[in-house]
Amino acid sequence: MAQPDLSKLRIERAASGFPAPGRSRLRRLVWPLTWLLLLTGAAFAVYRFTIGAPPAVEQASVTLAYPSQAVTLLNATGYVVAQRKASVASKGTGRLEWLGVAEGSRAAKGQVIARLESLDVRAGRDQAAANVNVARANIGQAKAEQQDAERQLNRTRELLAAHFVSQAAYDEAVARMDKAHAAVGSAEAALAAAEASLRAADVAVEQTLIRAPFDGVVLTKNANVGDTITPFSSALDTKGAVVTMADMSTLEVEADVSEANLQKVNVGQPCEIELDAIPGVRFDGRVNRVVPTVDRSKATVMTKVSFLQLDPRILPDMSARVAFMSREIRPEERAPVTVVNPAAVVSRGDRQVVFIVRDGMAVETPVESGGKVGDLLEIKSGVRAGDKVVLAPPERLKTGMPVQSAKR
Repeated sequence: MAQPDLSKLRIERAASGFPAPGRSRLRRLVWPLTWLLLLTGAAFAVYRFTIGAPPAVEQASVTLAYPSQAVTLLNATGYVVAQRKASVASKGTGRLEWLGVAEGSRAAKGQVIARLESLDVRAGRDQAAANVNVARANIGQAKAEQQDAERQLNRTRELLAAHFVSQAAYDEAVARMDKAHAAVGSAEAALAAAEASLRAADVAVEQTLIRAPFDGVVLTKNANVGDTITPFSSALDTKGAVVTMADMSTLEVEADVSEANLQKVNVGQPCEIELDAIPGVRFDGRVNRVVPTVDRSKATVMTKVSFLQLDPRILPDMSARVAFMSREIRPEERAPVTVVNPAAVVSRGDRQVVFIVRDGMAVETPVESGGKVGDLLEIKSGVRAGDKVVLAPPERLKTGMPVQSAKR
């Protein structure tokens, strides 16, 4: 029996599902390379977000502060008010005929700033003046009659002594003289009454003139020409006050002080006043008086602080902040200084430095520090107000290293 030729037998690996020898080796190399890339990426990520990541640091701003903060016992808020302020009105009733001021106008004491219609009261005044003239004329007539009665009495007395007239004629002359004296007295009394009526009419006319009660500035205008002005403004569509005035020389600050801090405030105590409308300027003040009552709703005591020197820019109702001092402020303490959180200043070798953050990069900057200003540290040179600095910079922080803000 012949043997089969086995040399022609072949197994097709592609058809049978077994990999070819070359491709199997390639697959065995892919897996280690894949794991190597994954491990490398993980290591880079760990380095990037831990050791190699920009350090997360807290940052603070360089600011300006006044040395007087070191002697400040208490801070309070309030408003500028005028100690002397009035709503100017008329005691008379009438229609407003003329108004000579507007908001911001200055008026001197006694100056006529408005006028009511006064035809009726002026007519009454003219009538009273005419009555005075009539009373004076009556006095003249009465005195003329008195003089005539006196001459007649003297002649009758002489004739009676010569027995040319009777006693009855003499008595009649005496009665006429007494009547003339009484007529003069009556005429003088009528003149006094007429003069009193004239003064009352003058008062009525004066009440139609609205005058400034003191030297001051008009703050608000409450009525216009044509409005009806009444003393108590009780009628419909009437006005009481024509304008509101304030004496600008009596401006002061009313500040509410907590009753718990009342022991820190004394009359005559030096203060510094800062107005929101005039930033960067501090005005010297002094505690003028403390109102002896407590506002139970706010648990505060109103304190009146006067300005030692007024400024034309200061206006009523401006919001104010008052710093109550433990002593007078020296001249060198009036200018603001540059300050920073003390945690931003560190030692690098024999130098004091801060790290300023610029465009997300830390820049090491030498500084010269001064004294303490409250909780802050004065910086004499090296930084300026508005710079951002790193608080408690780590040892590895260097110039040019990127930084990021720490999340709180």
